[in-house]
Parts: sequence; C-alpha cells; structure tokens
Amino acid sequence: MANRKHEAAERAARLAEIREQQRRAERRRTAVITGTSVFVAGALIAATAIVLVGEQRRTAEVAEAAAGDIDGVATFSDLTAGHVQQPVQYEQTPPVGGDHAGVWANCGTYTEPITSELAVHSLEHGAVWLTYSPDLPAAQVQQLADLAEGNAYVLLSPFDGLPEEPVVASAWGTQLALETADDPRLEQFVVKYQQGEQTPEPGAPCTGGVDA
Repeated sequence: MANRKHEAAERAARLAEIREQQRRAERRRTAVITGTSVFVAGALIAATAIVLVGEQRRTAEVAEAAAGDIDGVATFSDLTAGHVQQPVQYEQTPPVGGDHAGVWANCGTYTEPITSELAVHSLEHGAVWLTYSPDLPAAQVQQLADLAEGNAYVLLSPFDGLPEEPVVASAWGTQLALETADDPRLEQFVVKYQQGEQTPEPGAPCTGGVDA
C-alpha cells in the first residue's frame, strides 16, 4: 500500500514537472513569436517610412525643377481659340492650340489615335497631351500610362506621324519632344503645365466631354 502511494506520488511529481516544462516551452515560443512579430512590424514600418520619405523627396525635386525653365520646351504664341466643326490644319504636330471642336476629349489613356480638334479643346482647359509613336516599345508606353494615371488633366494617346522624337508632350502654347519616356523632363513638364499659367480656361473640366 505504501509503495503504491509512493509510486503515485512520483507519477504526480513527474507529470507536474512535464507540465511545467511544457508551460516554459510555450512561454518561450510565445516570446519568440511576439519578438519576431514586433521585429517584422518594425521593419515594415521602417521600410514604408523610407519609401514615403524617398517619394516625398523625389516629388519635391520634380516640383523644384518644374519651377524653373525646362530644357527643350518650345513655346508658341498668338494662337486662335475658336470653336469650329470642320477639320483644322494645325501648324504644329501634334497641335498645341488653335481653333478646335466645340467639345473636349475626356482626359485619360487612349490606345488609338484621337481627334486633334478634341484634344486641343482639352489643352484649352489646362490638359497636357502626351503623344507617342505607335512603334514605341511597350515598356515605355507603360511608363507613360503610369504617369497619365496619376494626373487628372493628362491625355495619353498614340499619334501617327510625329515629325522627330517618338514622345511629345504638349500643353496650350508649349511643347517638349523627347527621345524616351523615362526622360525626367517629361514629369517636370506635366507638373509645370497641367493647369499651368498658360491655360486659357483654368479650372474648366477635363471630364464630361467625349471619349475621343
């Protein structure tokens, strides 16, 4: 009888020790998981902060560059602005102003060429028209699309017959021809001339017109 009690006491003691070991192991696992989670969260927060700070710095640099003269921008004056129903023979290619259709092209991205008379009306409202040669590499077209997507007053479309460079940015009375879509002057142009001082009708909409 005494032996059975002693054995039972030993089993109870061993069981208690095993349970205590399990509790200690569980506490260690919890501490490791918590520490890892805190570290990962901290790393993600730090990485996000670095990205945000970097993007803010880049945006500030673009705005600073846009505030000055952008190399290569051509300007045109004495542009007419009448509403017409017939096609217009523009002096610039793509056009940067002049007589135009009575309705404007909605800003956005187009995968086919759009009617110049509609786009010029959008320029009158402060839009920037990004045009590119139809044979521009797809990666560069995507760069242009990404830029257009982030700006409410931008038109993007292919344009047949660009005279020189494969990428051309136009605003009312201004134009910039570029060799590639990743030229930093392109974003500077958008920042400077989208609803810029050259706009004949600032604040006029670039929606509610027609999909050109």
